[in-house]
Amino acid sequence: MATVAATKPRATAASATSRRQGTFSRIVGKVLFWALVVFILIYTVFPFLWAVLAAIKPNADIAATPTRYLPSEVFWGNLEYVLENGDFLRALRNSVIVSLTTVVLALVFGSFCAYAMGRMKFRGKTITLYLILSMTMFPAIAILGSLFQMIRATNLYNTIPALVFTYMTFTLPFTVWVLANFFRAMPGELEESALVDGSTPFQAFYKILLPLALPGLVTTGLLGFIAAWNEFLFSLTFTNTSFSARTVQPAIASFSGRSQYDEPWGAIMAASVIVTVPLVALVLIFQRKILGGLTAGAVKG
Repeated sequence: MATVAATKPRATAASATSRRQGTFSRIVGKVLFWALVVFILIYTVFPFLWAVLAAIKPNADIAATPTRYLPSEVFWGNLEYVLENGDFLRALRNSVIVSLTTVVLALVFGSFCAYAMGRMKFRGKTITLYLILSMTMFPAIAILGSLFQMIRATNLYNTIPALVFTYMTFTLPFTVWVLANFFRAMPGELEESALVDGSTPFQAFYKILLPLALPGLVTTGLLGFIAAWNEFLFSLTFTNTSFSARTVQPAIASFSGRSQYDEPWGAIMAASVIVTVPLVALVLIFQRKILGGLTAGAVKG
């Protein structure tokens, strides 16, 4: 009896020690988790915050040594310079036209091709899919020369259609690959029921399957828009001698200072903030569709 009574206090003490260790481990885990979250947040947000602060800094604050993180005064001259710059506003309009046109064409042609790849059976389908995927692996500089020859041969140089045509080279394959997974994951009974009810295959596609693929359409459309909006190399190459069709990225790179050795960092940062805000707004508006689009096609329905 004495031995049993002596064992109970030791067991109780060991249990209390184990609970304290478990509580301590949970606290340490939460602290490390939130520290990692704060680090990632600062790491991702700081560049954009720095651009915003630089956009409203006087030039003396931007060039100050040591670095001055906060502006000594709010200076709106950089934003006024950008918003009054006719070349920049024209380039901003061109970027909207080129990006939207590229996305619409990629979704229209890509959805038809993805439906065939995801729902139909034919010889060589797997090889074709991997060929489409391989087209997205080539760096832009590798195909720049051949595209330049094609654009010059078709008299599209220094035009907006030239940019739309070249942007489709990386937007369309990505769209087909992603949407094909969506259509493949949809239950076959949906299409069979529509066909039994008298629908044609095309009606079953755009009335039944296409609305169900809306998260994928939003995701691929938004990613394609961001890629076209941020593209620099093709726009600079195919509109090199004319500002009329130039998009916003090379337009920002062509900003000049008041003198030969003056680099207008304030104006560049202000323009960068202006062209980044629409992308941030689109992601915030469609964030649920984006999450659904990134996961819906990952599991067989």
